[in-house]
Amino acid sequence: MAAAPQGRLTEAERGSLVVVGTGIRTGTQLTPETQAALRAADDVFYLVTDPMAAAWFERLVPHARSLLGLYDVGKNRGETYAEMVETILEPVRRGHKVCAAFYGHPGVFVLPSHEAVARARAEGLEARMLPAVSAEDCLFAELGVDPASRGCLSYEATDLLIHSRTIDPSAYLVLWQIAWLGNVRYSPTPSREHLPLLVEYLERHYPPEHEVILYEASPYPVGPGQIRRLRLADLPAAEPSPMSTLCVPPGQPSAPDPRMLERLGLPTRREGVSGSA
Repeated sequence: MAAAPQGRLTEAERGSLVVVGTGIRTGTQLTPETQAALRAADDVFYLVTDPMAAAWFERLVPHARSLLGLYDVGKNRGETYAEMVETILEPVRRGHKVCAAFYGHPGVFVLPSHEAVARARAEGLEARMLPAVSAEDCLFAELGVDPASRGCLSYEATDLLIHSRTIDPSAYLVLWQIAWLGNVRYSPTPSREHLPLLVEYLERHYPPEHEVILYEASPYPVGPGQIRRLRLADLPAAEPSPMSTLCVPPGQPSAPDPRMLERLGLPTRREGVSGSA
């Protein structure tokens, strides 16, 4: 086989990045594809949410290095994310096969994972992301929500407010990170002082007595997640945990457009329109 031109790396010498997710339930939601990526890596970095998950991951991959130490109280999270990206990419640039593992789904509310993949590709390096179980997947399963039945909007809570995102009260609404509303700096404890602003915004579309659901997927291999049903007006007093996701069920029925039903050749009766199987 002919040698590679001087200054150019062969495929075997070129570094690569695979970004994976650990799922939500510790030790039970790691896909075979993700396990293979971890085994094949020269360097493994990880970021999980609790000591038990960290201990499990370090038993699974003894040479793995945690990214948690890059956080610091009062430090802007954007700065921390940039440092994570550089930490992950440095060995890739040196020709190593790197796997970066994040809690849940690596592409759902994980900014450094997307940035690391984009930066690696921009530098001509192989990079890919593998799917995993997210908190929303667990929510759909445990709350019995089918997004095909009524539709589903999913927003980060702070983003909802600062961009005045559209709300359709005939569809499900999922709001992430409500315990960190308006907080861009790292803190070990959540800040709930802005929850009344969220309630004020939602009450433009739902009555104060509308039922909402605080959901927290269980990180443990057995047992259900935490499900708290309460009135919208009572949300500020509920003290959601750092991992809580808010689910707002539909507050009114949806009405199909008769003209569009006719153009699509669908029955005009409401029961004639259904979601996917």
